[in-house]
Amino acid sequence: MVFRAPGLGVLSAHASRLEVWGDPIAHSRSPQLHAAAYDVLGLDWTYGRRRVNEASFASELAGLDDAWRGLSLTMPLKGVAFAAAAVLDRRAELTGAVNTLLLDADGARGFNTDVGGIVRTLADDGIMTVPQARIVGAGATATSALVALGELGAREVDVIARRSEAVAPLAELGRRIGIAVTTTPFAASVHADVPLTIATLPGDAPVPDATADALARSGGHLLDVVYGHWPTALSAAWERAGGTARSGLGMLLHQALLQIRIFRDGDADTPLDHEGDALEAMRQALGEPAAA
Repeated sequence: MVFRAPGLGVLSAHASRLEVWGDPIAHSRSPQLHAAAYDVLGLDWTYGRRRVNEASFASELAGLDDAWRGLSLTMPLKGVAFAAAAVLDRRAELTGAVNTLLLDADGARGFNTDVGGIVRTLADDGIMTVPQARIVGAGATATSALVALGELGAREVDVIARRSEAVAPLAELGRRIGIAVTTTPFAASVHADVPLTIATLPGDAPVPDATADALARSGGHLLDVVYGHWPTALSAAWERAGGTARSGLGMLLHQALLQIRIFRDGDADTPLDHEGDALEAMRQALGEPAAA
């Protein structure tokens, strides 16, 4: 079931507890972001972090009482959170990934704000539309990248993957949203020119210099969703090639802002009062420069 209507539903009108769950989780900067925004917005909420894996997720979720408002989910919980949601927004329904749960007595509402985070951080770099693009990696985050590219108007996306069979779900998703998805071997030495590359590999993923350099030569602007391991092998290659590369901090920033919209109003599309001030406080908490 896809949830489309705005409106807030929480376990209690006074619910004020929130956390980010994942494994590992100690590196998460979400508590800094949320605390900075809550202070500006005058929200008397607390936001912490908890190490939760897939095996313990269901019991941890069942143990939350009506003091809890919602959860942010990071790896490896986006799939189990998707399964736990009673209703889904369209981005979650398309990607099969939920990174935000709004807790409701009638069942948790699941949202994917990673897609919007990608769209908004690319807008910070002046990228509002893109006809074709490249995704490096075919894991869970690649689905959010593909949906984001669809929202930016892309109709051709090449996926660079170590295993061609891993691209099949992305190709099917592409058919649903009107994108022709092709695949190129990871070790290819020549790639077609594209204006944008979105890298979805783990930060410590090994990438040979020759492979990274081949991608950088033809890859346009790089958005690497990693922020905990920087520079990455790919961002270093973009630097060698004289290209532009952006870390995942911008995506983290914007997806968190969309989460706060959901936690306050039950809707990712309605701006907050004083949202600009909140966003600036969040940027300062991350040490991110203001948008161009």
